[in-house]
Amino acid sequence: MATNQDFVDYVTEQVALGDRLTQKKMFGEYAFYVDGKVVAFACDNSLFVKPSTAATRLAPNLPQRPPYPGAKDYLVADELLDDSDLIRQLILETAALMPVPKPKKSASARKSSK
Repeated sequence: MATNQDFVDYVTEQVALGDRLTQKKMFGEYAFYVDGKVVAFACDNSLFVKPSTAATRLAPNLPQRPPYPGAKDYLVADELLDDSDLIRQLILETAALMPVPKPKKSASARKSSK
């Protein structure tokens, strides 16, 4: 079952980071980004937060499972969505621990590497 836009809008509203939190639709599901860093996925209308020490510290008792076949386990943070402050803190602290995304090659650089 693909994630619906209402769920994505609800997550965005609860995390309340304005323009810092963006999402991208991929294969009927969504990736959430903070300042360009992937921090979570919405799959089957559930919120999966990337594993990190922040997740272990802030939400040690939440279930974990893969968001899609072949993925490693992620924290299933659905029950935190009613606590805007906690889910925001978890998302921000997770983002702080994620590496800066690698810059994308320009079109001309991709052509010259072929």
